[in-house]
Amino acid sequence: MGLKERLSKEWFMFCILLVIVLAKMDPSVGAKGGPLKPETTITYIAVSTIFFNSGLSLKTEELTSALMHIKLHLFVQIFTLAFFPTTIWLFLQLLSITSINEWLLKGLQTVGCMPPPVSSAVILTKAVGGNEAAAIFNSAFGSFLGIIVTPLLLLIFLGSSSSVPFTSIFSQLSMTVVVPLIIGQIVRRYIKDWLERKKPPFGTISSCVLLTIIYTTFCDTFSNTNIDLDGLSLLIILFIIFSVQLSFMFLTFFFSTRNNLGFTPADTVAIIFCSTHKSLTLADLVELAKSVPFQPHCTQDP
Repeated sequence: MGLKERLSKEWFMFCILLVIVLAKMDPSVGAKGGPLKPETTITYIAVSTIFFNSGLSLKTEELTSALMHIKLHLFVQIFTLAFFPTTIWLFLQLLSITSINEWLLKGLQTVGCMPPPVSSAVILTKAVGGNEAAAIFNSAFGSFLGIIVTPLLLLIFLGSSSSVPFTSIFSQLSMTVVVPLIIGQIVRRYIKDWLERKKPPFGTISSCVLLTIIYTTFCDTFSNTNIDLDGLSLLIILFIIFSVQLSFMFLTFFFSTRNNLGFTPADTVAIIFCSTHKSLTLADLVELAKSVPFQPHCTQDP
């Protein structure tokens, strides 16, 4: 396969590397308070675009069917908000006897207690032909559930209290997830024939929006001057994150493909991405972990 064909097929992965490099070159552009104003353009406009796009592309019966897929929802939410943080806690008990920076370990536990992200899981599921409707429901429902469950998990595993602005987070999720999805479904009714005839590149649009989210996330990370870690600890923690991610993805694939559960291949894709993704960046992880007294706050990724 030639370079041109490879770039055409794997363009998204190449673009991820490109936006990370661009973020490193000048992180002030996409950082909070920078020219791109990600606190507005990403948190509200980009996320709303993703879910409006999903509402426009999905058939109403697909969303209805996904809503009734109780077994899938239970699998995802139990894995995300029970199995995941508990397993991380047990694993960190072993790591606590090593020389790894203790704040990184606390940060890993914090991430383990977070709900799934509301955008990336949906886009990745759609990109590989998974059950997008199920991914939408579980990402949104998991985020709403996380408003209540995450502070309890942090208290159980870290002994840390947390102050959660319930009303503002609930309102933000409603306005950026639920409302755009509904509007997309309403608009679809009026232009359904045109959509089926023209077949707009919904997947490409969502992927491009995700690239902007990745770019601003790394801009925030690279512009954070408070991250003071030795290189060895950072490399070890990156390896641990990579290993944990692969292990959990394998576990969700293994269990969701058992015949007795009755999940389709598309369901399995949604389960893998929704169950194993969390909503904090490395910069947030360190910032939360270093607060004294340790009082993590719940944040939603765009």
